[in-house]
Amino acid sequence: MEQVALKQVEELAFKKQKIFQRSPFRYLLRSMLASMFIGFGVIVAFKAGNFFYLEQSPFAFPIAALTFGAAIILISYGGGDLFTGNTFYFSYTAFQRKMRWSNVCKLWLTSYLGNILGAIFFAFFIFTTGLFSDQNTTRFLMSVAEKKVHLPTSELFFRGILCNWLVCLAFFIPMKLEGDGAKLFTMMLFVFCFFISGYEHSIANMCTFAITSVSNPPETFTFAGVIHNLVPATLGNLVGGGVLMGWMYYYVNKPFLNNGL
Repeated sequence: MEQVALKQVEELAFKKQKIFQRSPFRYLLRSMLASMFIGFGVIVAFKAGNFFYLEQSPFAFPIAALTFGAAIILISYGGGDLFTGNTFYFSYTAFQRKMRWSNVCKLWLTSYLGNILGAIFFAFFIFTTGLFSDQNTTRFLMSVAEKKVHLPTSELFFRGILCNWLVCLAFFIPMKLEGDGAKLFTMMLFVFCFFISGYEHSIANMCTFAITSVSNPPETFTFAGVIHNLVPATLGNLVGGGVLMGWMYYYVNKPFLNNGL
């Protein structure tokens, strides 16, 4: 059963809360780190996929999905605080009545703000490198980003739900596994699944949009379109992590938890 892993979820939530209580600024910086780590994943994914995209190869998305797995490894082993994972950790602990919902909301807002700032800073670093100054290197990136900002709101919302449900499982399932090899394989497999499926991850989108903004985007890519994407995708991520993970695992395990099993 998953009770041992759920205990680790609680401990992780308490650890994050303790960091925030000691220094909200340090917690903000940890959140910035997480989105910058995702930025590394975005860069390698679209750089690798672009070679295949230019040749109109069907392998463009599979290669991008495979290489994007670097992001989850960086976050898991390099530290950082990601809003999407926090929707699960904090909601589950709050449903257990071991954390106040007011504190949960503060932690969510701080991590989300930190993730935004991290995406902006990382995009600035990429701009200074000139890596995406040549339009031939950004065609795959521009194609994906442009499509994302024009998707219907309802589709973005439900893609956001499915995305964070799967991403939270990518962090949760490895908690029950032994050995770094098994954990790394599982995390990368789940991230590959979410990327290749076309789901919407709000923080990955932040990084994608920020990098797109400093890489000579087309006129059809607008700030209004970015907001149009991020609002429903974020709400969907919140439902996926908070309800389908946090509440669901609390409810289905309630009889065992109440009996101390």
